[in-house]
Amino acid sequence: MKPKILVVEDDANLVELIRYNLEQEDFAVVSTEDGEEALVLADEEKPDLVLLDWMIVNLSGIEVCRRMRREPATANLPIIMLTARTEEADRIRGLEIGADDYITKPFSPRELVARIRAVLRRLRPALAGGNLEYAGIFMDTTAHKVTRDGQSVALGPTEFRLLRHFLEHPGRVFSREQLLDSVWGRDVYVEQRTVDVHIRRLRKAINLDGLPDVIRTVRSAGYSLDTDGRREAVA
Repeated sequence: MKPKILVVEDDANLVELIRYNLEQEDFAVVSTEDGEEALVLADEEKPDLVLLDWMIVNLSGIEVCRRMRREPATANLPIIMLTARTEEADRIRGLEIGADDYITKPFSPRELVARIRAVLRRLRPALAGGNLEYAGIFMDTTAHKVTRDGQSVALGPTEFRLLRHFLEHPGRVFSREQLLDSVWGRDVYVEQRTVDVHIRRLRKAINLDGLPDVIRTVRSAGYSLDTDGRREAVA
């Protein structure tokens, strides 16, 4: 699965340049020039990283970044700010709001790709190779094998896909609807409560010998994979 980049930029020529270079490096690209639409796309498309221009339509990049950090579904989404602002105070403001990196215009496509890969390696190491690992859970995506603390874990196909999705986005909260879209696909009709059934199966499979439950239920929001250890009933 190609890492997906959401490009939020109002310069059409620059968007095409970015799109061409990212697709050449095996990234998938979604783009918009509108800050409000960017928030919608971040929720619907579930990108792996956002390239966010400072000056865009309707909402500033700073405000988009601020709102993304407030929402559980996008709180941990990697964000790189793109801007012509070069003052130190602006860079600091962008980083303090929640951006993970800051690239000033003009920039070279090679530098942009390198910075994206660096952020993904640091914040989303699951995208760097064919193996995924988190909290003692190890998944070999090629051999379709899973272990936890060295013990083999038997999973059905749906639980495997569900766990893979969580391992690719540790700490991020997904609603039932988002999990249905990502794991089952948008063209397949499945009841939302089906997600709860497979979550229970996944929990039973990976919680070997009383190991801590790393799948967190977030009230009125959904599920996430993290080591917080809290369990709450979903309203």
